[in-house]
This record gives sequence, structure tokens and C-alpha cells, in this order.
Amino acid sequence: MKILQLPYFLFLAFLSIKTFAQGNKKPNIIIILTDDQGYGDVSFNGNKQLRTPNIDRIANNGVVFKNGYASYAVCGPSRAGLITGRYQDQFGHSRNPLFAPKDATIGLPLSEETLAEALKKTGYTNMAIGKWHLGVHASFRPLNRGFDEFFGFLSGGHKYFPKQLVLNDISEVKAQFDAYDTKILRNNTRINETEYLTDAFSREAVHFVEKNTDKPFFLYLAYNAPHAPLQAPEKYLARYKNIENTDRRTYCAMVSAVDDGVGLLLDKLKELNIDKNTIVFFLSDNGGDLSKGSYNGDLRGGKSSLFEGGIRVPFAMQWPGTIPPKQVYEHSIISLDIFATAVAQAKVTPKNNIDGVNLIPFLTGKKKEAPHESLYWKMFDKGSFAIIQGDLKLVSIKESTPLLFNLKKNSTERKPLNDSIKAKNLKKLFDVWDTKNIKPIFDGLGEDKQYSEKHPDRYKNVEKY
Repeated sequence: MKILQLPYFLFLAFLSIKTFAQGNKKPNIIIILTDDQGYGDVSFNGNKQLRTPNIDRIANNGVVFKNGYASYAVCGPSRAGLITGRYQDQFGHSRNPLFAPKDATIGLPLSEETLAEALKKTGYTNMAIGKWHLGVHASFRPLNRGFDEFFGFLSGGHKYFPKQLVLNDISEVKAQFDAYDTKILRNNTRINETEYLTDAFSREAVHFVEKNTDKPFFLYLAYNAPHAPLQAPEKYLARYKNIENTDRRTYCAMVSAVDDGVGLLLDKLKELNIDKNTIVFFLSDNGGDLSKGSYNGDLRGGKSSLFEGGIRVPFAMQWPGTIPPKQVYEHSIISLDIFATAVAQAKVTPKNNIDGVNLIPFLTGKKKEAPHESLYWKMFDKGSFAIIQGDLKLVSIKESTPLLFNLKKNSTERKPLNDSIKAKNLKKLFDVWDTKNIKPIFDGLGEDKQYSEKHPDRYKNVEKY
């Protein structure tokens, strides 16, 4: 009412200033990350069985990355790469962290700056929702890594039904996978959740956006779906009653729950009129687990493999009004690019040298070349590696003779090329990159038994939260 009492020219000036300020506000950043979702398990990659109309909205509003990759073939290292914008091998995060609450060495090293910490420097409000899996010790937890709020769990997986969350806190965990049964954390407090976990994460995401409309925010929405255990309520299972295979049916229902949540979030952005000032990324942390109902299309292999099915993931992005809609981007990009893109738009300088690339100039047509000369993967414990340069990929699985493929002509990786010179050149490039890497700095899931033997007090006298 006070504004209406101003002289008309002052009122117009006020509106102009307000419009200018809104137009120059740093963009909000949302990362929607799923867990073990197969490349073929979205409609925008051609799946006609599993319907993802809301995830498809991101693709239709912006861009599908046809050759979008995760930086690792399993979730812990992949998340470390995504949240730092750096190849995780450079700082020794090449294993899935063990659930070891008292160990200040098992987790994302404190030398690494998270995206939340970087954005915090320029005034962002940050929230992590869902799966963390970057360390359980207090020093590694979200509220100590740049996030203002956290709602989720710390371990590598979790049960979905509230009645199964029977452990009051981590002091009751007595074995690695007991953590799946803990109650959910709101910041540092355990709560009694009443909703199916995926729905609860979606609810919290919408609430966070509602609370922070007038300031730049970063939302890291890391669903654990469709990671095992395969669990879904009837309202989602009913959508796929025609699927006879129980695992596949439940898996599709779990992805459908995520899709509903994505829809609620996109609707809220539009309702609040902030969709054009919000960058939304959608991707999976690695390829689908073929033993748990997922589908990677015609790609070879799955989770934990450096063949395409293990590292090429469903990947889309929108920024309405900045990125032209309905794009299909052919050049290879990687999850590390999310960090680089976000800090570039926020105009903040990262603490460390990052490996990702700001994608915006490539998506708006200002840059025509490929964002990356080469992309790299290494699995230290398996003795596996891969490198992609242009259409060529060299991959070695478990120290086998490297195989060379032309991905443009043979994305299924069934017929290797016989070109020793090209293979040798790619191997040299990989070896140069590998000199920057270090050995894993902590024990991972594969060392669970040995770690417990070395640390018999692993679960004794653990803090309750």
C-alpha cells in the first residue's frame, strides 16, 4: 500500500530496480541425483515401458546429454567427483566409504571443497537431501561441508518403509549394513518419519524451495531410489501391474516415485516464478544394476563396470530462457561439469583446480567445439581403466588387454577395432593423466571384514546421533 502512495515516476523507478535486481540474481542450483538408475530407464532415452513424464520435462525444457557420464562406476567415488568437480582419484576417494563413525579418515577429505562450500562463499543457502555416503564421522557430515540443512541418511543405502527404520541412532549399528535401518536425520536430530522415503525426500525438497525463494539456493536432492532394497508402496506398484518380473516391477515403481517428486519440484519452481532463474540437473550416480531390475538399453555392462552401461547415465539439464529447449547434445560430458557450470554462474572461484567445464557456452552455441579433449576413469582395486577421446574409447577390464571401440559406430562395445597405433596413443594419454592420481586413502566395502578385524572397537562407544 505504501508503494501506491509514491509519485508515479518513483513507483516506476522502484519497479525497474526490482526487475533489474531479480534479473541479476545469481541462479539457483538444483541437482537431482538418482542411485543406480539405468541409462535406458527414462522415457527421454527411449524407454516405453517405464514412464517418466516429469523427468522428461527437464529434457524437453532444456537438453538431453546423449553421451553424459558419471565419473565412476559405483556410487561413493562418483558422488565425491560430482560434489567437488574433480576426478576423485586425485584425492584418493576411489572406494565406497565404510560405515565407520569414529574414523576421521574414511570420507571425503577435508582438503576438498564441496560445491556447497564454494557457493556458500557467494551467499547461497544450501540443503542436502537423501543419501550422503561421503563419510559418517562428524567432520564429514553435510552440516560441516557447506550445507545449512540436511535431511537424509549417511550410509550407502537405506530401507524405504518407515516401519523398518527401527534403529534409533548410529550407536545401535553393529554391522556395516545395519545402517540401512536407522531413523532419518534432520540436521543432527533423529526423527520418526511417516512417509515412504522417496516421497519424504520430495516433500522436503519442495519445502526448502518454498522457504528460500528470495535468495540464491543450492539444493542437492540425492534420492537413494532405485538402489536396493527394492521396495515400493502399492500406489506406485499399481502403475506397473502388467510387469510380471517382480524385481523389474518394483524397480519401475521406485523410479515412478522419483518422477512424481520431480514433478512436484518443477511445479513449485513455476508456481513461485523462479523456474527461469533455476538451473536443474538430473542424472544417475552410475549405470544401472542389472541384477536389481534396471535396464541400460543396448549398452554393454552395468554398475561397477567401465563399459558404457556402468558409466553412461541418464543425464539432462534445464535453464529456461537461457538454454534453448529440446536439445540433444552429442559431445561427451561428465558429472564433474556440474560443479564447473554452477560456480561459473555464481561467479565464485573454487579453492582447488577443477576438472569439469562450464557447459553453458556450449549449450547456447557460443562454443562449437567439444567441451573435453578426453575423459578418464580408473578403478584401482580392479585394475581397470577407460579413456574416451572423441568417438574413440579404450577400456581395460581387470587388467585385461585394452579394447578399442568407436562409440559412434558401435556404442554396444561388441566389436573392438584392430588399430594398435590408436590404442597405444590413448593408453599414453591415460598414463599421463594417471600420474596425477594417488592410491585409495581409506578402506572400502571390499575391506569390511579386514577393517573390523583391525578395529575391533569399530561400533563401540559410538555417539548416539
